[in-house]
Amino acid sequence: MGNSLGKIFTITSFGESHGRCVGVTIDGCPAGLPLTEADIQKEVDKRRPGASVASTSRAEEDKVEILSGIFNGYTTGAPICLLAWNKDVDSSEYERIRFLPRPGHADYPAFIRYGGFNDFRGGGRFSGRITATFVMAGAVAKKLLSRIGVEVLAYTIEIGGVKAQTKGFDEIRASVETNPLRCGDLKAVEEMTGVIEKARKEGDSVGGVIEGLAINLPVGLGEPVFDTLEGDLAKAIFAIPAIKGVEFGSGFSAAGKRGSENNDPFTLKNDRIVTLSNNAGGILGGISTGMPIVLRVVVKPTSSIGKRQETVDIKNMQDASLEIRGRHDACIVPRAVPVVESMMAVTLCDFAIRAGLVPEVIK
Repeated sequence: MGNSLGKIFTITSFGESHGRCVGVTIDGCPAGLPLTEADIQKEVDKRRPGASVASTSRAEEDKVEILSGIFNGYTTGAPICLLAWNKDVDSSEYERIRFLPRPGHADYPAFIRYGGFNDFRGGGRFSGRITATFVMAGAVAKKLLSRIGVEVLAYTIEIGGVKAQTKGFDEIRASVETNPLRCGDLKAVEEMTGVIEKARKEGDSVGGVIEGLAINLPVGLGEPVFDTLEGDLAKAIFAIPAIKGVEFGSGFSAAGKRGSENNDPFTLKNDRIVTLSNNAGGILGGISTGMPIVLRVVVKPTSSIGKRQETVDIKNMQDASLEIRGRHDACIVPRAVPVVESMMAVTLCDFAIRAGLVPEVIK
């Protein structure tokens, strides 16, 4: 399995949804970075289930523990190991449907790929539960990026077909943590909530779109031709379960534009070269342009739903049906927001270190 990401700032995720714990090892973090469990906990708490209509009732505390790599409140340069114990685990439903692969989940291909030895409880390694480890790593990456003035922010822009109005960066930053859907448009939140509630009552689910922004990046991050900035960002984000699409800048809408509409003209502003628009999403030729990186992520509707669905009993090789019981989100978009933010940060941190922007020892 490919459980590691990054060339210098490398993260390795471990653990399963219903195993003893989930965690991450981070190698390549410079020595001397002030870092505490509280720094990491603050970020991890953002993806925990809440009281919103979208959330599952699985009440994991997700208390982060530091096992190595930090001494007297500073990183040592050694691998950092972080974990959270799984405490609110109920595997009974997964035992019941062990040989009934759930539509929309990785149950069937995982069963075949690993010969039935994979941990199927809660989806095992294919569960959204492992994204807690991504956020742990993202907390470290965001702190490193802040030292060079780079800020990463993600937020909900669409749920169940309800679209948020475009807002400015400062307004989004001020609004995103004030509502359970992590949306920058507070007027859209009420309508989005109604769509989620309707789906929940019908035993169904909805998906949506998350936008991610990274500002104050220097020009030139990226390693063409195969380690392009958008290529590695997309790879990191596609590691998040339920992500089915990523676009940068104008994205798919560029197909309907002319070059004169989609090109970003250059100009001088305060003796700095900038573009008058940002259809490129801050990346040209696989390299950062210095403009904000803008990407959008499609999150599919939660696969675990209460409606009866058709499947196959893979033990007896006969058609079957199932109704999924248990604790599931009617919409996972809000909880995926901090994960998208974290995976952007991890990728950008790796490129920043590769470019020599972050020293091996921070003083």
